[in-house]
Amino acid sequence: MIQIENIIKSYNKKEVLNIPSLQIEKGELIGIVGNNGAGKSTLFRLILDLIAPDQGVIKTKGTPVNESEEWKLYTSSYLDNTFLLGYLTPIEYLNFVASLSNLDKQTINERIDQFRAYLGEDNLTNDKYIRNLSSGNQQKVGITATMINQPELIILDEPFNFLDPSAQQNTKKLLAKIHSNSDTTILVSSHNLEHLLNICTRVILLENGIILKDIKGDENIYHQEIMSYFLDESDSNE
Repeated sequence: MIQIENIIKSYNKKEVLNIPSLQIEKGELIGIVGNNGAGKSTLFRLILDLIAPDQGVIKTKGTPVNESEEWKLYTSSYLDNTFLLGYLTPIEYLNFVASLSNLDKQTINERIDQFRAYLGEDNLTNDKYIRNLSSGNQQKVGITATMINQPELIILDEPFNFLDPSAQQNTKKLLAKIHSNSDTTILVSSHNLEHLLNICTRVILLENGIILKDIKGDENIYHQEIMSYFLDESDSNE
């Protein structure tokens, strides 16, 4: 699905990402974990062609993302609230996003209905604009927008930020459901490993722009391998 080859990205002459090779297969639900500044957001922005690498290439379905717009037809992402249109209500925004895939009105309404419980009916009234929602509710609108068109690839940067514990659990259930019911490829970043442990099929640990661990397996393996790293790092900083 995604091939990353010899990617290097620097800001102000400081290298922030260096990935010699990374292969992401169709249907994987991958957690990208690491401390703030580890390179998670930079990686996502490179995959989405929002920024250009200093060297290397990123391909989706075998085609470099900077040489074709085709990947945009099957990719949805939410990195932060700048992706939203604050002057629209959540329903208007979701209708707009769904219309980009030329869905008919009935299908759009059916898709939105699937997320009503997640979004909360109080946030779906005609007098509530996205700009007036709490950060957590804005986050849920952005997450929903990535799923409304049932894309082949979903990219979510720190989706659990701003969410209360209940919404965090509901988001995890939503991601797990999509993964189990389809072959959608999902990339989710978080600085909190606990959010990703029991839903991901693979966990990648980034630190200072380098992949330190790339682990496939069950939750116990993730917990042992990656939590031990964070504990060791914490001890070394004391």
